[in-house]
Amino acid sequence: MITHAAWHAATVSTVAAETRNARRITLDIADWPGNAAGQHVDVRLTAEDGYQASRSYSLASAGPSTSVELAVDKVASGEVSPFLVDELQVGDQLEVHGPLGGWFVWRPGDPSGRPVQLIAGGSGVVPMAAMVRAHRDAADPTPFRLLYAVRSPDDVFFVAELARETSDDEADAVRVDFVYSRKAPAGDDRPPGRLTMERLAELVFPESQHPRIFVCGATPFVEQVLTWLKELGHDVDDVRAERFGGA
Repeated sequence: MITHAAWHAATVSTVAAETRNARRITLDIADWPGNAAGQHVDVRLTAEDGYQASRSYSLASAGPSTSVELAVDKVASGEVSPFLVDELQVGDQLEVHGPLGGWFVWRPGDPSGRPVQLIAGGSGVVPMAAMVRAHRDAADPTPFRLLYAVRSPDDVFFVAELARETSDDEADAVRVDFVYSRKAPAGDDRPPGRLTMERLAELVFPESQHPRIFVCGATPFVEQVLTWLKELGHDVDDVRAERFGGA
């Protein structure tokens, strides 16, 4: 899929709580050209006095549909995300620039057959969700694993979809591993705690399998994971990473 980014008029078609601090937003964009899993957009807001602010958000959806999905985590000190999470209503109009990005992208049908390891911190799971969806929609046989580091079960994005993956016995299902830093669900056999290099090594494809690796999260999380991957023998020049800060 080769597309050229452009500004588009978007209409909010649905909004729903994603977590206690995040919201899922579906936008209808009549002239949307489609997007690959992992791409992002710039969302621009314009105030009544003409002031404009824009921020980048990963797309949780992929494919040719003109309905695209975002999952926005509210940053209390942010300028755009509080409005998107607390104020945006169905029927509101936004401006969206995209689709953007050609590096942090996964497409079905990779002839290399290399397994794919996704590593997400917090809301960094959003582009990973698009990849998991694209993997399932295409019934792609590539082995997929997702390591999701998150504070607690209440902070997990895409709960139902990830639960479906973990409960599916089909060979093309995605293995999902959670690392809870603050609170683990009842019955979880791992105590809560931050991700460590030892747990990372336990929960990702080993270097000997030459996985393609995608990492997304806050900058300190991504930098730490990249350091550990290098220490575990992975070629970090082959790792695709996206970082984010306040929005």
